[in-house]
Amino acid sequence: MTTTVPALGTRTAEGSALQAVLLDMDGTLVDTEGFWWDVEVEVFAGLGHTLDDSWRHVVVGGPMTRSAGFLIEATGADITLDELTVLLNDGFEDRIDRRLPLMPGAARLLAELAAHDIPTALVSASHRRIIDRILASVGPQYFALTVAGDEVERTKPFPDPYLRAAAGLSADPTRCAVIEDTVTGVTAAEAAGCRVVAVPSIAPIEPAARRTVVTSLEEVDLPFLQRLMTHV
Repeated sequence: MTTTVPALGTRTAEGSALQAVLLDMDGTLVDTEGFWWDVEVEVFAGLGHTLDDSWRHVVVGGPMTRSAGFLIEATGADITLDELTVLLNDGFEDRIDRRLPLMPGAARLLAELAAHDIPTALVSASHRRIIDRILASVGPQYFALTVAGDEVERTKPFPDPYLRAAAGLSADPTRCAVIEDTVTGVTAAEAAGCRVVAVPSIAPIEPAARRTVVTSLEEVDLPFLQRLMTHV
């Protein structure tokens, strides 16, 4: 299991104002946002309900309680939030056990950050059981710290997960670069005061102050992230 205690020996790259890199997981590092929707469709079909495809944009990137709660209310399904959460997590785990595709550029970026000893954290709205299962494939050695959605009182879109990650790495949030793929995650990171790189997965994200939008992680490397801090 990955610990939420920072690894020893991490240090900031010399000459850079960049103190840490904080990364989202689903849809950012691993190509799994579609997995969640497929599981939701499957589970609700088993309950006798068909999900409207337009709801996909409502539930993407959000905490389990929000997305599951929305779908229960929208469908009127006879199931509790706790029961649905178990079914969704079980279905998702089954899918990632069969196939876990990385987003283009993810492996190269993680290796580069590690090679330069950049403190790096994984910050996800997914539950700990899901994060640890995915980390076993991606490589826990790339992360000094991980924060799961069920480990904070308020998860994304609130800033709490990113504030916890920055504090755990002894970093100033304004000197942290966050990489996210959804509006929910971007909102959380910006509320924490971080610089954001948005790589939209399902719904579009517009550029804004302290926010840079790219089409792929293949456009992101360490010099790119360091340049974000130039005008902090």
